[in-house]
Amino acid sequence: MRMLINSPETVVADALRGLAAAHPELDVDVERRVVVRRDAREGGRVGLVSGGGSGHEPLHAGFVGHGMLSAACPGEVFTSPVPDQMLRAAGAVNSGQGVLFVVKNYTGDVLNFEMAAELAQEDNVRVESVLVNDDVAVTDSLYTAGRRGTGATLFVEKIAGAAAEEGAPLEQVAATARRVNASSRSFGVALSACTTPAKGSPTFDLPDGDLELGIGIHGEPGRERRAMMPAREIAEIAVGAVLADLAEVGPADGPVLALVNGMGATPLLELYGFHSEVARVLDARGVPVARTLVGNYVTSLDMAGCSVTLCRADEELLRLWDAPVQTAALRWGR
Repeated sequence: MRMLINSPETVVADALRGLAAAHPELDVDVERRVVVRRDAREGGRVGLVSGGGSGHEPLHAGFVGHGMLSAACPGEVFTSPVPDQMLRAAGAVNSGQGVLFVVKNYTGDVLNFEMAAELAQEDNVRVESVLVNDDVAVTDSLYTAGRRGTGATLFVEKIAGAAAEEGAPLEQVAATARRVNASSRSFGVALSACTTPAKGSPTFDLPDGDLELGIGIHGEPGRERRAMMPAREIAEIAVGAVLADLAEVGPADGPVLALVNGMGATPLLELYGFHSEVARVLDARGVPVARTLVGNYVTSLDMAGCSVTLCRADEELLRLWDAPVQTAALRWGR
């Protein structure tokens, strides 16, 4: 195992200490595992809290800041945070306007955020929860009942965060977040397995020359395994799967937001090349792209591969997407 770490036992704590050193605008509680924007209670805005297992960086702690999340709760690698973390985060960001929990659809996350919401409400903190379940590859997996939450989490956190920053009430912020999730679909591809620090070896077997279509962000199996193919063919499959599922929501109406996301070990040279193929497929199918984001945002440790996320975006969603954001991993407009 070759990893730039001290030990598997301290990898998350060490990363949080590094985050704190690099971003003094964040209040990072290393021991209790909560990351909070220092001005979270200012302005009387709705608080946004998300979280999940570590290993998907910059999701979620990298998205804490102006125009996005108020707080994030990092668990151990690929392990859900616990309700105490979520409850502590809710209390830290509640300004009296309520708190929105953004929850990826993984069983541990769902159960623990539900418990935290109940405990918060006992403390007179109003809580709404939004479930992100955008992955079209499989219906059920090792970690979920129903579809997995993947790349659309970024869209939900950015757009709902912008609505909260503008002073929208809790019910409206939650409704906006649900609308983004309902309008988004994702499909992932793995070219290699990921390696968790605790295991020290690949989490699944993917022979040389093969790829996994529809992979999950924890290395869960996808739809099928095939021999390696050119980027143009992978793009046809991934975009085709996403558009086919979006078509079930209703007829296409307007442009899309497009995220070409790296899984952690794929360089930008490859990601931009892959995006050229994604753009080609979308253009050939008559789908206009309003905004594009390319890079590593919702990762799976050192997995090579990528995912494609598309979100149908009307003028209101585009306006909120364009609103200023300043976080460790996403920033524009300020």
